[in-house]
Amino acid sequence: MDRSIFHPDFKARPYWWEAVEIGNDPPAELPARTDVVIVGGGLTGLNCAIELGRGGVQTVVLEGEDFGFGASTRNGGAVSAGTNLGKGMSGAKTQDAAARAVLRAMMADAAASLAHVETVVARENIACHYERSGRFVGACTPRHYDALARRIELFNECAEAEAVMVPRERQCEEIASDYYFGGMTAGRAGKLHPALYHRGLMEAARRHGAILLGRTRAGRLTRTAEGWSVETSRGPIAAREVVIATNGYTGGLTPDLRRRLVPVASHIIATEPLDPEIARSLIPKGRTISDTRRVLCYYRMSPDGTRVLFGGRPRFTQVGPEVSAPLLYAMMLERWPQLRGVRITHAWTGNLAFAFDHLPHIGVTPKGVHYAMACNGSGVAILSYLGAQVGRKILGGGNRVTAFDGQEFPTKPFYTGHPWFLPMIGSWYRFRDWLDRRVA
Repeated sequence: MDRSIFHPDFKARPYWWEAVEIGNDPPAELPARTDVVIVGGGLTGLNCAIELGRGGVQTVVLEGEDFGFGASTRNGGAVSAGTNLGKGMSGAKTQDAAARAVLRAMMADAAASLAHVETVVARENIACHYERSGRFVGACTPRHYDALARRIELFNECAEAEAVMVPRERQCEEIASDYYFGGMTAGRAGKLHPALYHRGLMEAARRHGAILLGRTRAGRLTRTAEGWSVETSRGPIAAREVVIATNGYTGGLTPDLRRRLVPVASHIIATEPLDPEIARSLIPKGRTISDTRRVLCYYRMSPDGTRVLFGGRPRFTQVGPEVSAPLLYAMMLERWPQLRGVRITHAWTGNLAFAFDHLPHIGVTPKGVHYAMACNGSGVAILSYLGAQVGRKILGGGNRVTAFDGQEFPTKPFYTGHPWFLPMIGSWYRFRDWLDRRVA
Protein backbone atom coordinates (compact mmCIF):
# COMPACT_ATOMS: atom_id res chain seq x y z
CA MET A 1 0.00 0.00 0.00
CA ASP A 2 1.23 3.48 -0.88
CA ARG A 3 1.37 5.27 2.48
CA SER A 4 2.29 8.55 0.77
CA ILE A 5 -1.37 9.21 -0.05
CA PHE A 6 -2.20 9.50 3.68
CA HIS A 7 -1.76 12.80 5.48
CA PRO A 8 0.36 12.63 8.67
CA ASP A 9 -2.77 13.56 10.66
CA PHE A 10 -4.96 10.96 8.90
CA LYS A 11 -8.09 9.82 10.78
CA ALA A 12 -10.08 6.65 10.12
CA ARG A 13 -13.37 8.39 10.90
CA PRO A 14 -15.83 10.61 9.04
CA TYR A 15 -14.70 14.09 8.07
CA TRP A 16 -18.21 15.22 9.04
CA TRP A 17 -17.53 14.36 12.68
CA GLU A 18 -15.10 17.27 12.94
CA ALA A 19 -18.20 19.48 13.28
CA VAL A 20 -20.07 17.45 15.93
CA GLU A 21 -19.22 15.48 19.06
CA ILE A 22 -20.55 11.95 18.72
CA GLY A 23 -21.44 10.35 22.04
CA ASN A 24 -21.70 13.53 24.08
CA ASP A 25 -25.49 13.58 24.43
CA PRO A 26 -27.30 14.46 27.66
CA PRO A 27 -28.42 11.38 29.64
CA ALA A 28 -32.08 10.43 29.74
CA GLU A 29 -34.04 7.87 31.72
CA LEU A 30 -36.05 5.06 30.13
CA PRO A 31 -39.71 5.66 30.95
CA ALA A 32 -42.01 2.78 31.84
CA ARG A 33 -44.27 3.54 28.89
CA THR A 34 -44.71 5.82 25.89
CA ASP A 35 -47.00 6.16 22.90
CA VAL A 36 -44.47 5.06 20.25
CA VAL A 37 -41.08 3.36 20.46
CA ILE A 38 -38.83 4.03 17.47
CA VAL A 39 -35.91 1.64 17.00
CA GLY A 40 -33.11 3.45 15.18
CA GLY A 41 -31.83 6.97 15.77
CA GLY A 42 -30.93 7.94 12.21
CA LEU A 43 -32.70 10.16 9.70
CA THR A 44 -35.73 7.86 9.44
CA GLY A 45 -36.34 7.55 13.16
CA LEU A 46 -35.74 11.21 13.97
CA ASN A 47 -38.03 12.49 11.21
CA CYS A 48 -40.69 10.10 12.46
CA ALA A 49 -40.24 11.36 16.04
CA ILE A 50 -40.48 14.99 14.92
CA GLU A 51 -43.70 14.35 12.99
CA LEU A 52 -45.25 12.45 15.88
CA GLY A 53 -44.18 15.10 18.38
CA ARG A 54 -45.73 17.85 16.29
CA GLY A 55 -48.95 15.84 16.47
CA GLY A 56 -48.81 15.55 20.26
CA VAL A 57 -47.66 11.93 20.40
CA GLN A 58 -44.94 10.95 22.90
CA THR A 59 -42.03 8.97 21.44
CA VAL A 60 -38.93 7.22 22.72
CA VAL A 61 -36.12 6.72 20.18
CA LEU A 62 -33.78 3.80 20.91
CA GLU A 63 -30.31 3.85 19.35
CA GLY A 64 -28.03 0.87 19.93
CA GLU A 65 -24.88 2.95 19.44
CA ASP A 66 -24.21 6.62 20.12
CA PHE A 67 -26.58 8.88 18.21
CA GLY A 68 -24.91 9.76 14.92
CA PHE A 69 -22.75 6.63 14.80
CA GLY A 70 -24.44 5.13 11.73
CA ALA A 71 -24.86 5.96 8.07
CA SER A 72 -26.92 9.09 8.74
CA THR A 73 -23.65 10.93 9.47
CA ARG A 74 -21.44 8.81 7.20
CA ASN A 75 -23.04 9.52 3.82
CA GLY A 76 -21.93 12.01 1.17
CA GLY A 77 -24.62 14.58 1.98
CA ALA A 78 -26.26 14.55 -1.47
CA VAL A 79 -30.01 15.21 -1.41
CA SER A 80 -31.66 13.50 -4.38
CA ALA A 81 -35.16 14.05 -5.69
CA GLY A 82 -36.64 11.27 -7.77
CA THR A 83 -33.96 10.37 -10.31
CA ASN A 84 -32.45 7.62 -8.13
CA LEU A 85 -35.07 4.90 -8.09
CA GLY A 86 -32.71 2.54 -9.84
CA LYS A 87 -33.77 -0.69 -11.47
CA GLY A 88 -37.24 -0.39 -10.01
CA MET A 89 -38.11 2.21 -12.66
CA SER A 90 -35.88 0.97 -15.47
CA GLY A 91 -38.66 -1.00 -17.10
CA ALA A 92 -41.30 1.73 -16.89
CA LYS A 93 -41.83 1.85 -20.65
CA THR A 94 -42.26 -1.90 -21.01
CA GLN A 95 -44.60 -2.68 -18.12
CA ASP A 96 -48.37 -2.45 -18.16
CA ALA A 97 -50.20 0.81 -17.57
CA ALA A 98 -50.90 0.10 -13.90
CA ALA A 99 -47.25 -0.67 -13.15
CA ARG A 100 -46.14 2.48 -15.00
CA ALA A 101 -48.63 4.52 -12.98
CA VAL A 102 -47.21 3.17 -9.71
CA LEU A 103 -43.65 3.92 -10.78
CA ARG A 104 -44.57 7.43 -11.80
CA ALA A 105 -46.29 7.97 -8.44
CA MET A 106 -43.14 6.73 -6.71
CA MET A 107 -41.04 9.21 -8.65
CA ALA A 108 -43.41 11.99 -7.59
CA ASP A 109 -43.06 10.93 -3.95
CA ALA A 110 -39.28 10.74 -4.28
CA ALA A 111 -39.37 14.26 -5.70
CA ALA A 112 -41.47 15.35 -2.71
CA SER A 113 -38.72 14.06 -0.42
CA LEU A 114 -36.48 16.97 -1.44
CA ALA A 115 -39.20 19.46 -0.51
CA HIS A 116 -39.62 17.64 2.80
CA VAL A 117 -35.94 18.04 3.69
CA GLU A 118 -36.03 21.71 2.70
CA THR A 119 -39.16 22.25 4.82
CA VAL A 120 -37.68 20.55 7.89
CA VAL A 121 -34.37 22.41 7.59
CA ALA A 122 -36.16 25.76 7.34
CA ARG A 123 -38.91 25.10 9.91
CA GLU A 124 -36.55 23.66 12.54
CA ASN A 125 -33.81 26.21 11.77
CA ILE A 126 -31.16 23.54 11.14
CA ALA A 127 -27.80 25.05 10.18
CA CYS A 128 -26.38 22.28 7.98
CA HIS A 129 -25.05 24.11 4.90
CA TYR A 130 -28.08 23.07 2.85
CA GLU A 131 -27.94 24.24 -0.75
CA ARG A 132 -30.04 23.34 -3.78
CA SER A 133 -26.99 23.07 -6.00
CA GLY A 134 -28.10 20.48 -8.55
CA ARG A 135 -26.42 17.29 -9.58
CA PHE A 136 -24.35 16.08 -12.54
CA VAL A 137 -24.56 12.43 -13.55
CA GLY A 138 -21.55 11.50 -15.68
CA ALA A 139 -22.06 8.98 -18.49
CA CYS A 140 -19.23 6.44 -18.43
CA THR A 141 -19.87 5.34 -22.04
CA PRO A 142 -21.77 6.72 -25.05
CA ARG A 143 -24.40 4.03 -24.50
CA HIS A 144 -24.90 5.26 -20.94
CA TYR A 145 -25.36 8.80 -22.27
CA ASP A 146 -28.05 7.58 -24.65
CA ALA A 147 -29.77 5.72 -21.81
CA LEU A 148 -29.88 8.89 -19.71
CA ALA A 149 -31.28 10.81 -22.68
CA ARG A 150 -34.10 8.27 -23.04
CA ARG A 151 -35.07 8.76 -19.40
CA ILE A 152 -34.89 12.53 -19.20
CA GLU A 153 -38.50 13.10 -20.25
CA LEU A 154 -39.68 10.76 -17.48
CA PHE A 155 -37.47 12.50 -14.94
CA ASN A 156 -38.84 15.91 -15.84
CA GLU A 157 -42.45 14.85 -16.16
CA CYS A 158 -42.72 12.80 -12.96
CA ALA A 159 -40.02 14.19 -10.69
CA GLU A 160 -39.82 17.79 -11.91
CA ALA A 161 -36.09 17.13 -12.03
CA GLU A 162 -35.18 20.15 -14.18
CA ALA A 163 -32.94 17.70 -16.03
CA VAL A 164 -30.85 18.70 -19.05
CA MET A 165 -28.46 16.62 -21.15
CA VAL A 166 -24.87 17.88 -21.28
CA PRO A 167 -22.90 16.68 -24.34
CA ARG A 168 -19.25 15.82 -23.93
CA GLU A 169 -18.07 19.01 -25.61
CA ARG A 170 -19.78 21.04 -22.85
CA GLN A 171 -18.83 18.76 -19.99
CA CYS A 172 -16.14 21.18 -18.78
CA GLU A 173 -18.95 23.50 -17.67
CA GLU A 174 -19.83 20.92 -15.00
CA ILE A 175 -16.59 19.16 -14.12
CA ALA A 176 -12.90 19.72 -14.84
CA SER A 177 -12.49 16.24 -16.30
CA ASP A 178 -12.70 14.50 -19.65
CA TYR A 179 -13.40 11.10 -18.05
CA TYR A 180 -17.09 11.05 -18.98
CA PHE A 181 -18.90 10.97 -22.32
CA GLY A 182 -21.18 13.83 -21.35
CA GLY A 183 -23.94 13.44 -18.84
CA MET A 184 -27.11 14.86 -17.34
CA THR A 185 -27.71 17.65 -14.86
CA ALA A 186 -30.66 17.63 -12.49
CA GLY A 187 -31.32 21.12 -11.18
CA ARG A 188 -33.70 19.85 -8.52
CA ALA A 189 -31.16 18.29 -6.16
CA GLY A 190 -29.21 19.54 -3.20
CA LYS A 191 -26.47 18.92 -0.68
CA LEU A 192 -25.93 19.38 3.03
CA HIS A 193 -23.61 18.54 5.93
CA PRO A 194 -25.05 15.20 7.10
CA ALA A 195 -23.71 15.29 10.67
CA LEU A 196 -25.06 18.81 11.25
CA TYR A 197 -28.38 17.82 9.67
CA HIS A 198 -28.61 14.78 11.93
CA ARG A 199 -27.70 16.84 15.01
CA GLY A 200 -30.32 19.41 14.07
CA LEU A 201 -32.93 16.65 13.78
CA MET A 202 -31.98 15.40 17.25
CA GLU A 203 -32.45 18.86 18.72
CA ALA A 204 -35.77 19.28 16.90
CA ALA A 205 -37.02 15.88 18.09
CA ARG A 206 -36.24 16.82 21.69
CA ARG A 207 -38.02 20.17 21.28
CA HIS A 208 -41.08 18.26 20.12
CA GLY A 209 -41.01 16.03 23.19
CA ALA A 210 -39.09 12.94 22.09
CA ILE A 211 -36.86 11.08 24.53
CA LEU A 212 -33.63 10.03 22.81
CA LEU A 213 -31.79 7.08 24.36
CA GLY A 214 -28.37 6.25 22.94
CA ARG A 215 -26.46 3.05 23.69
CA THR A 216 -29.81 1.41 24.33
CA ARG A 217 -30.33 -1.75 22.35
CA ALA A 218 -33.84 -3.00 21.62
CA GLY A 219 -34.54 -6.63 22.41
CA ARG A 220 -37.59 -8.85 22.16
CA LEU A 221 -40.88 -7.35 20.97
CA THR A 222 -43.94 -8.83 22.66
CA ARG A 223 -47.57 -8.15 21.79
CA THR A 224 -49.77 -7.05 24.72
CA ALA A 225 -53.39 -6.05 25.12
CA GLU A 226 -52.37 -2.36 25.03
CA GLY A 227 -49.85 -2.68 22.19
CA TRP A 228 -46.25 -3.76 22.76
CA SER A 229 -43.70 -4.53 25.40
CA VAL A 230 -40.17 -3.79 24.21
CA GLU A 231 -37.24 -5.32 26.04
CA THR A 232 -34.18 -3.06 26.01
CA SER A 233 -30.66 -3.14 27.44
CA ARG A 234 -32.01 -0.75 30.13
CA GLY A 235 -35.17 -2.69 30.90
CA PRO A 236 -38.68 -2.97 29.43
CA ILE A 237 -40.87 -0.22 28.01
CA ALA A 238 -44.53 -0.41 27.03
CA ALA A 239 -45.77 1.30 23.86
CA ARG A 240 -48.87 1.52 21.73
CA GLU A 241 -46.88 1.32 18.45
CA VAL A 242 -43.36 0.28 17.39
CA VAL A 243 -41.43 1.65 14.41
CA ILE A 244 -38.34 -0.08 12.97
CA ALA A 245 -35.99 2.47 11.37
CA THR A 246 -32.71 0.57 11.16
CA ASN A 247 -32.09 0.40 7.36
CA GLY A 248 -28.52 -0.86 6.71
CA TYR A 249 -28.11 -1.90 10.35
CA THR A 250 -31.24 -4.06 10.57
CA GLY A 251 -30.47 -7.10 12.69
CA GLY A 252 -31.93 -10.07 14.50
CA LEU A 253 -34.65 -8.05 16.26
CA THR A 254 -36.72 -8.20 13.05
CA PRO A 255 -35.46 -11.20 11.04
CA ASP A 256 -38.31 -10.98 8.53
CA LEU A 257 -37.27 -7.44 7.59
CA ARG A 258 -33.59 -8.32 7.68
CA ARG A 259 -34.01 -10.98 5.00
CA ARG A 260 -35.50 -8.37 2.64
CA LEU A 261 -32.49 -6.06 2.83
CA VAL A 262 -28.97 -6.35 1.45
CA PRO A 263 -26.55 -4.28 3.57
CA VAL A 264 -23.83 -2.79 1.37
CA ALA A 265 -20.80 -0.88 2.59
CA SER A 266 -20.11 2.49 1.04
CA HIS A 267 -16.69 4.11 1.48
CA ILE A 268 -15.60 7.77 1.40
CA ILE A 269 -12.32 9.67 1.57
CA ALA A 270 -11.66 13.35 2.23
CA THR A 271 -8.64 15.13 0.82
CA GLU A 272 -6.52 17.72 2.52
CA PRO A 273 -7.37 21.36 1.66
CA LEU A 274 -6.52 22.01 -1.98
CA ASP A 275 -4.90 24.93 -3.72
CA PRO A 276 -7.82 27.44 -3.90
CA GLU A 277 -7.62 27.86 -7.67
CA ILE A 278 -7.70 24.11 -8.25
CA ALA A 279 -10.52 23.67 -5.75
CA ARG A 280 -12.67 26.27 -7.51
CA SER A 281 -12.05 24.68 -10.91
CA LEU A 282 -13.05 21.09 -10.15
CA ILE A 283 -16.86 21.47 -10.02
CA PRO A 284 -17.52 24.99 -11.37
CA LYS A 285 -21.21 25.08 -10.42
CA GLY A 286 -20.81 23.39 -7.05
CA ARG A 287 -22.98 20.41 -7.88
CA THR A 288 -22.86 16.93 -6.42
CA ILE A 289 -21.49 14.37 -8.89
CA SER A 290 -22.33 10.73 -9.52
CA ASP A 291 -21.91 8.48 -12.52
CA THR A 292 -23.40 5.53 -14.37
CA ARG A 293 -20.92 2.83 -13.39
CA ARG A 294 -22.23 -0.31 -11.74
CA VAL A 295 -19.56 0.28 -9.08
CA LEU A 296 -20.91 3.74 -8.39
CA CYS A 297 -18.86 6.81 -7.54
CA TYR A 298 -20.30 9.92 -5.92
CA TYR A 299 -18.40 13.02 -4.94
CA ARG A 300 -18.55 16.73 -4.15
CA MET A 301 -16.63 19.56 -2.57
CA SER A 302 -16.74 20.08 1.18
CA PRO A 303 -19.14 22.79 2.41
CA ASP A 304 -16.29 25.30 2.64
CA GLY A 305 -15.16 24.44 -0.90
CA THR A 306 -11.64 23.43 0.09
CA ARG A 307 -11.62 19.62 -0.08
CA VAL A 308 -12.86 16.80 -2.27
CA LEU A 309 -15.14 14.25 -0.60
CA PHE A 310 -15.00 11.19 -2.84
CA GLY A 311 -17.17 8.14 -2.22
CA GLY A 312 -18.02 4.88 -3.86
CA ARG A 313 -18.19 1.11 -3.50
CA PRO A 314 -14.78 -0.23 -4.49
CA ARG A 315 -15.65 -3.02 -2.07
CA PHE A 316 -19.25 -3.92 -1.20
CA THR A 317 -18.33 -5.16 2.28
CA GLN A 318 -16.77 -3.61 5.36
CA VAL A 319 -13.03 -3.19 4.85
CA GLY A 320 -10.54 -0.92 6.56
CA PRO A 321 -9.16 2.33 5.11
CA GLU A 322 -5.93 0.56 4.22
CA VAL A 323 -7.99 -1.24 1.54
CA SER A 324 -10.72 1.25 0.62
CA ALA A 325 -8.78 4.52 0.64
CA PRO A 326 -6.17 3.60 -2.02
CA LEU A 327 -8.93 2.22 -4.26
CA LEU A 328 -11.01 5.39 -3.95
CA TYR A 329 -7.91 7.53 -4.43
CA ALA A 330 -7.17 5.72 -7.72
CA MET A 331 -10.78 6.22 -8.84
CA MET A 332 -10.53 9.92 -7.99
CA LEU A 333 -7.35 10.28 -10.07
CA GLU A 334 -9.05 8.60 -13.04
CA ARG A 335 -11.46 11.53 -13.05
CA TRP A 336 -9.09 14.23 -11.82
CA PRO A 337 -5.45 13.36 -12.62
CA GLN A 338 -4.58 16.94 -11.60
CA LEU A 339 -5.07 15.83 -7.97
CA ARG A 340 -2.10 13.44 -8.02
CA GLY A 341 -0.01 14.06 -4.91
CA VAL A 342 -2.92 15.39 -2.84
CA ARG A 343 -3.16 13.50 0.45
CA ILE A 344 -6.10 11.96 2.30
CA THR A 345 -7.02 13.22 5.76
CA HIS A 346 -10.08 11.05 6.49
CA ALA A 347 -11.51 7.72 5.33
CA TRP A 348 -14.62 5.98 6.59
CA THR A 349 -17.37 3.48 5.82
CA GLY A 350 -21.10 3.21 6.43
CA ASN A 351 -23.80 0.65 5.69
CA LEU A 352 -26.62 1.41 3.30
CA ALA A 353 -29.41 -1.05 2.47
CA PHE A 354 -30.67 -2.24 -0.90
CA ALA A 355 -33.99 -3.96 -1.49
CA PHE A 356 -34.11 -6.71 -4.08
CA ASP A 357 -36.40 -4.54 -6.23
CA HIS A 358 -34.17 -1.47 -5.73
CA LEU A 359 -37.09 0.53 -4.29
CA PRO A 360 -37.67 2.12 -0.87
CA HIS A 361 -40.32 0.49 1.33
CA ILE A 362 -42.72 1.60 4.03
CA GLY A 363 -45.42 -0.48 5.64
CA VAL A 364 -46.56 -2.62 8.54
CA THR A 365 -45.38 -6.18 9.14
CA PRO A 366 -47.93 -8.99 9.62
CA LYS A 367 -47.24 -8.72 13.35
CA GLY A 368 -48.14 -5.01 13.33
CA VAL A 369 -44.74 -3.30 13.45
CA HIS A 370 -44.27 -0.16 11.33
CA TYR A 371 -41.15 0.17 9.18
CA ALA A 372 -39.45 2.43 6.62
CA MET A 373 -36.19 1.31 5.00
CA ALA A 374 -34.21 0.42 1.85
CA CYS A 375 -32.48 3.65 0.86
CA ASN A 376 -30.76 1.99 -2.13
CA GLY A 377 -27.93 4.49 -1.87
CA SER A 378 -30.04 7.67 -1.74
CA GLY A 379 -31.20 7.86 1.83
CA VAL A 380 -30.83 11.48 2.94
CA ALA A 381 -34.02 12.64 1.26
CA ILE A 382 -36.12 9.50 0.86
CA LEU A 383 -35.62 8.11 4.36
CA SER A 384 -36.22 11.53 5.92
CA TYR A 385 -39.48 11.68 3.97
CA LEU A 386 -40.57 8.11 4.67
CA GLY A 387 -39.82 8.49 8.37
CA ALA A 388 -42.19 11.45 8.46
CA GLN A 389 -44.75 9.47 6.46
CA VAL A 390 -44.74 6.72 9.09
CA GLY A 391 -45.39 9.38 11.69
CA ARG A 392 -48.33 10.77 9.72
CA LYS A 393 -49.68 7.28 9.24
CA ILE A 394 -49.65 6.63 12.99
CA LEU A 395 -51.27 10.01 13.61
CA GLY A 396 -53.98 9.17 11.09
CA GLY A 397 -53.44 12.43 9.25
CA GLY A 398 -53.12 13.26 5.60
CA ASN A 399 -55.45 12.47 2.74
CA ARG A 400 -53.10 10.30 0.70
CA VAL A 401 -50.77 7.39 1.20
CA THR A 402 -47.28 7.47 -0.24
CA ALA A 403 -46.83 5.25 -3.29
CA PHE A 404 -44.11 3.32 -1.46
CA ASP A 405 -46.55 2.23 1.26
CA GLY A 406 -47.65 -1.38 1.30
CA GLN A 407 -45.83 -2.46 -1.85
CA GLU A 408 -44.61 -6.04 -1.98
CA PHE A 409 -41.27 -6.19 -0.15
CA PRO A 410 -39.49 -9.09 -1.87
CA THR A 411 -36.79 -11.42 -0.66
CA LYS A 412 -35.01 -14.45 -2.11
CA PRO A 413 -35.29 -18.12 -1.14
CA PHE A 414 -32.90 -19.13 1.64
CA TYR A 415 -31.64 -15.55 2.12
CA THR A 416 -31.41 -14.63 5.82
CA GLY A 417 -29.80 -11.19 5.67
CA HIS A 418 -26.18 -12.30 5.40
CA PRO A 419 -25.05 -11.20 1.90
CA TRP A 420 -22.32 -13.78 1.33
CA PHE A 421 -22.62 -13.17 -2.42
CA LEU A 422 -21.53 -9.51 -2.40
CA PRO A 423 -17.82 -10.06 -3.14
CA MET A 424 -18.74 -12.07 -6.24
CA ILE A 425 -21.22 -9.45 -7.41
CA GLY A 426 -18.65 -6.72 -6.83
CA SER A 427 -16.07 -8.55 -8.92
CA TRP A 428 -18.57 -9.10 -11.71
CA TYR A 429 -19.63 -5.44 -11.68
CA ARG A 430 -16.02 -4.26 -11.77
CA PHE A 431 -15.34 -6.52 -14.76
CA ARG A 432 -18.45 -5.23 -16.59
CA ASP A 433 -17.45 -1.62 -15.91
CA TRP A 434 -13.93 -2.32 -17.22
CA LEU A 435 -15.35 -3.99 -20.34
CA ASP A 436 -17.77 -1.12 -21.00
CA ARG A 437 -14.96 1.41 -20.83
CA ARG A 438 -12.73 -0.76 -22.99
CA VAL A 439 -15.38 -1.00 -25.70
CA ALA A 440 -16.13 2.75 -25.44
